[in-house]
Amino acid sequence: MQTVLTNARLILEDEIVTGTIAFENGVITAVDQGLSSLPGAVDAGGDYVAPGLVEMHTDNMEKHFMPRPKVFWPNGLAAALVHDAQMAAAGVTTVYDAICAGTPFSAKDYRKDIFADVMTSLAQGQAEGVFRIDHRIHMRCELTSPDLLRDIEPYQDDALVQLVSLMDHTPGQRQWRNIEHLRTYAVGNGKTEAEFEEDVATRQQEGAANVSSNWQAVVALFSARGIPIATHDDTTIEHVEEGLASGAVISEFPTTVEAAAAAKQRGLATIAGAPNVVRGGSHSGGVSVSELAEKGLLDGLSSDYVPASLLQAVLKLHNDHGLGLPDAMGMVTWKVADILGLKDRGHLKTGLRADLVRFRALGPTPVIAAVWSKGERAF
Repeated sequence: MQTVLTNARLILEDEIVTGTIAFENGVITAVDQGLSSLPGAVDAGGDYVAPGLVEMHTDNMEKHFMPRPKVFWPNGLAAALVHDAQMAAAGVTTVYDAICAGTPFSAKDYRKDIFADVMTSLAQGQAEGVFRIDHRIHMRCELTSPDLLRDIEPYQDDALVQLVSLMDHTPGQRQWRNIEHLRTYAVGNGKTEAEFEEDVATRQQEGAANVSSNWQAVVALFSARGIPIATHDDTTIEHVEEGLASGAVISEFPTTVEAAAAAKQRGLATIAGAPNVVRGGSHSGGVSVSELAEKGLLDGLSSDYVPASLLQAVLKLHNDHGLGLPDAMGMVTWKVADILGLKDRGHLKTGLRADLVRFRALGPTPVIAAVWSKGERAF
């Protein structure tokens, strides 16, 4: 059955037009300027209609598997379904669930206890066709872990694994180059000062040694499949060069202007956190993402730990930082889809997947009216 939305402000790659969009059998069949007089056309009332959002790094899934400290939810599929619904409600139609592999030396050591359950639940939900949107796995490889290779080996050929990132959370490096920021974060997550000091000593000694041995092994495991490789928390030009030498194509969450500029100059796509934009800065002492956008050093946004931050960040970049709305919207739709090699989505073009989000803006607040994933209502 064909669906026609008319009197919609269609957000295209380089302009916004008032027009009509039609889709059927999961595919966009028409994108036209002007209004439709078809009897079955739905009047969008001037709402924006954009491609469904493409989220390439969210930690949101893990919150539902462990909703409180040391509380492990016994039904993994149910936890995954709640996450799925929350992503759809945020306008996301393609999500790369960032699943932490390895045993990180951090306040989030619980991730080792939920890793297998998360992987199994995602596979089950996808196989049973019960998710509202398209799920893929972003394997977050914690290079400081002594158990990393053992943990990821069973999944090296898993078809759901479509993105891999190289994580180094050694205190004094990258995101946690300022240990006092790490102290605030760790103590705020329940560690005592004594536990924090012990944790830092262990991570600096053992974790740093594991990084060097794990880095190339992870790259070798996944590069043969042509899976995109991302570095994480690049802070220096040397970090960017190290990623390039390993075949990385994405620099996730660069922490300095220097690193973001180096990544951009060398052809790496830069992805940064939408919560940083919404909050007006980083919670861990990194660069302002809005500043990166203003300097032309930002290619895409990730919701990271707040799904609803994507559209909020788009509006803030447009309203407060001078970006055109099509350009800002591209950072959560077609630009990210293109970076990840998703040629069938991310644009309002005939023949592509009917992944759409309809919304209006109440000042800085997006109000989502409807979401379609492959032509089916997801929200």
